[in-house]
Amino acid sequence: MTGPVLKFLGDTKLELGPVGETQGNWRSARDGDNVLWLVLDKTDSSVNTISEDVIRELDDHIAAAEADKPAALVIRSAKPAGFAAGADISGFESMTDQGAAALLKQAHDVLDRIEALPWPTICVVHGAALGAGFELALACDYRIATPGASFGFPEVQLGLHPGLGGTFRLPALIDPTDAMTMMLTGKTAHTKRAKSQGIADAIVEERHVAAAVSAARNGKIERQTPGLKSRAFSFDQARSLAARQMRSKTEEKAPKEHYPAPHALIDLWEKHGDDRDAMQQAEIDSFAKLLDTEASKNLRRVFFLQQSLKDAGRGEDGIAHVHVIGAGAMGAEIAAIAAIKGKTVTLGDIETDPLGKAVRTAAKICEAKHLSSTETRDALDRLMPDPHGYGLAHADLVIEAASEEQEVKEKIFKGLKGALKKDAILATNTSSLSVDDLAGAAPAKSRFAGLHYFNPVSKIDLVEVVKGSATNEKTANRLAAFCGATGKLPALVSDYPGFVVNRALVPYMLEAMVLMDEGVSKEVIDTAAIRFGMPMGPVALADQVGLDIGLHVAESLQASLDASMPPISDDLRARVDKGDLGKKTGQGFYDWSDGTPHPDADMNDAPEDLTDRLILPMLNACAEVLRKGVAKDADQVDAALIFATGWAPFRGGPMQYAKTRGISEIKQRLAELEATHGPRFTPDPGWSNLG
Repeated sequence: MTGPVLKFLGDTKLELGPVGETQGNWRSARDGDNVLWLVLDKTDSSVNTISEDVIRELDDHIAAAEADKPAALVIRSAKPAGFAAGADISGFESMTDQGAAALLKQAHDVLDRIEALPWPTICVVHGAALGAGFELALACDYRIATPGASFGFPEVQLGLHPGLGGTFRLPALIDPTDAMTMMLTGKTAHTKRAKSQGIADAIVEERHVAAAVSAARNGKIERQTPGLKSRAFSFDQARSLAARQMRSKTEEKAPKEHYPAPHALIDLWEKHGDDRDAMQQAEIDSFAKLLDTEASKNLRRVFFLQQSLKDAGRGEDGIAHVHVIGAGAMGAEIAAIAAIKGKTVTLGDIETDPLGKAVRTAAKICEAKHLSSTETRDALDRLMPDPHGYGLAHADLVIEAASEEQEVKEKIFKGLKGALKKDAILATNTSSLSVDDLAGAAPAKSRFAGLHYFNPVSKIDLVEVVKGSATNEKTANRLAAFCGATGKLPALVSDYPGFVVNRALVPYMLEAMVLMDEGVSKEVIDTAAIRFGMPMGPVALADQVGLDIGLHVAESLQASLDASMPPISDDLRARVDKGDLGKKTGQGFYDWSDGTPHPDADMNDAPEDLTDRLILPMLNACAEVLRKGVAKDADQVDAALIFATGWAPFRGGPMQYAKTRGISEIKQRLAELEATHGPRFTPDPGWSNLG
C-alpha cells in the first residue's frame, strides 16, 4: 500500500491509504501488532469537531472492528491544532428537542459500544480535547497525553452542559467535586493537572507514543480507579450536601435566572449521580431542553460572533518584528503577547526600570497561560529590552503605547521620521485620541492606524483596529491579521470619539457617578448592573480602568461629540486630583486593599429607573456609532462590547438585547428618561434605521 505517512503517529509510521482516496472524516490502519488506529481528520477544516457525520462514520468503523477483532484500538487526531474542539454546533439552531435527543442518543450508543469493547481502547491526545472530543476520550480505557494537551468541558459557555456522557463518565473517573467544578466553570485541565487528577493516564513525548500505546495494550500503564470520595458520593445525602454548596457558589457567579445550564447540571448529579442509566437519559433530556433556552441561543450566538472576529483576523500579516514604544502596563503586555505568539519583539522606554519589570510581567503571563519551561524560555528570548531603540530600523510594525497625551504621542511620531524601514506600519494604542489628528505627525499617513488594546491585554482579547481617513486597506488588513496571529480578536472600526467600545462605556460610567451625586450608593448602583448581567458594576469598572484615564476619555468625548453626555462629577475630579485613581493606587471610589469589590446590596430603596439609566445610554451610543458608520454592523458592535467589556453575554450583546426587548420600546423608554433627566437620554436618530 502506498500513501502518505501521518506524522502525528510518531514511531508507528502508519500508511493511511493512497493519495486522493476518499475516507470521510476518519482514516484507519493496522500496525504490525494488529492494533487498529482510527485517526480523526475532519474534511475541509483545520480543526476537528464532532459532527453527526463523524459519529456515524465512527460507528461504522467500530462495527467493522467488532467483526475483525484487533489487539487494541487507538483513537487520535491528524490535525496539528489538537484532538477535537468539541461538537459542531452549526446545526443546533435548526434542531427540535426531539431531533436533538435522537442525535444525542445515537452518539451515546456509539460511545457506549467503544466503552464495551473487549480489547484495550486508547485515546492519544495532543492539543485540546474539549466538549464532545473530551467525551470521546472518556469512553476509552486509557488516555495518553503529549505535552501541551488539555481537557475541558466549555459547554457552560454555550448555555449547555456535557451531552455525550461527560456528566457521568468524568465523575466516575476522578474526584466527583473536581469533575463537577470542571463542568460548572468550563475550566481546562492542562497536561500536568490532567495527570494529577487522573484524566490522563500517561504523559509522553510524541516520539514515545507508540511505546506508550504498547504499554497500555499490555496492561503496563496503571488505570485511574474511583477513590473513597467517589464511593462516598454514591450516597444521596453526601451528594445533596455537596449540591447545596455548589448551588450557592454557582449562583454567585452564574445566577440561575441568567444561566440555567450549570444549575441543571447540579440537579442531574444530585438526583441521578448514583444511577448511570438514569443519568444518561436525564443528561440527554436536559441537554435538548437547554438548547431551546434564550440563554443558550444567545450564548451560541456569541460563539459565532467570536468566530466572525477570528475570520477578520485571518491572512498573512507580513509582520515578523514588532517594536513597542513604552514599557508601561499596556506596552509591556502588548510586547509579551506578541513574543509569546512567535513575533520578534523589541521594547523601548526612556527609563530602564520599566524594561526589567516588563520582562518579569512577560514571565508571569507565560506561567498564567500554562506555557512549558521551553516555551517560556523561547518567548522571553524573543522579547528584547531596547532602551536605545535599535529595533525601530528593523521593525515591520511599531506600536506606540506611551501616555495618553496628544503632545507626547506627536513628539514620538515626529522623531520616527527617517527611522523606520520601508513599508513599516505605525500604530498608536490610543483609547480616546483621534487617529486622524495624530496622523499629521506620523511618517506615513497611509500606514498609520489605531491599535486599541484593552487592559489587561493578556486577558482581554478584543482589539479595535482603527482606520483613519488616510489609512489604506492594506495597512488595516495587515493589522487585523497581526491581531489574529497574536491570538486577538480584531474589530475594524473607523476613527470616531471613543471608537465603539469607549463611546458606549463612558456614558455608562458617568451616569453611575451622576446617580451617586443624587444620593444612590455605589453598592446599589453596581449591584443593579451585576444583576442585569454585567461582570462588574460601572463604579468598580471605573476604578479598574483608572479614574484618571476615565476622566481623560470623558473629557475627550464631551469635547468631541455632538450628542449630550452625562456631566463629569466633581467627586471624580477631586479623586483624580488627590491621586486616588482606583485599583492601581489601591483607593478610588472603592478601597481595593482587600481585592476586587463584590457588592450585593439591598435593592428595596433603589430608584425604579436605575438599570435603564445605566444600560440604555450604552445602547443609544451603539445606535449612534452604527448610524455614523463607525462599526460595520450590529453584530460587530455586539461582539466588541462582549469581548472587550464582558457585556451580559447571555443577552447576546447590546443590540441583540435591544432587538429582543423591542426597538420601539427602547426609543420610548429613552424619550421618557429624556423628559425626566434631560437631553443626554435623547433617542439617537439611528434607531429609525434599526426597526
